[in-house]
Amino acid sequence: MLNNEGVDLVLHAGDYVSPFSILRFKPLKAKLVGVFGNNDGDQNLLRRRFEEIGAEIHGRFAEVNAGNKKIALIHGEDERLLKALINSNYYDVVIYGHTHKAEIANVGKTLTINPGEACGYLSGHATIAILDVEIMKAEIVDLKVSCC
Repeated sequence: MLNNEGVDLVLHAGDYVSPFSILRFKPLKAKLVGVFGNNDGDQNLLRRRFEEIGAEIHGRFAEVNAGNKKIALIHGEDERLLKALINSNYYDVVIYGHTHKAEIANVGKTLTINPGEACGYLSGHATIAILDVEIMKAEIVDLKVSCC
């Protein structure tokens, strides 16, 4: 779906859980940048899998520039750190996961995005978020409706 939409950049906020799941991203044409979540066990093998598919994995945090926008990418299990990033108004966008609850909000000048969970195992909803950085508009996309 992301290839069909012509997405240029995919940001993943962690919880890959197992290194084999990374291989599902191999057909992706867009650049993939990720951070680790609290459920990512074998981080060394996860790093190797990211390398194998030509993607980037950072530790617990990544700062990404896209379309002249400064984006913070974090899993978000440390709520105080997440709130500090959001409330600092330093970033145009803060993308996080952890709660698996899809939501988009504005806090000051910062757009916050939790895409939910692509697999839908915990929440029962398979979702992602798509952001157009040119107009700073994000939307939650239900993968079951869009794909199947």
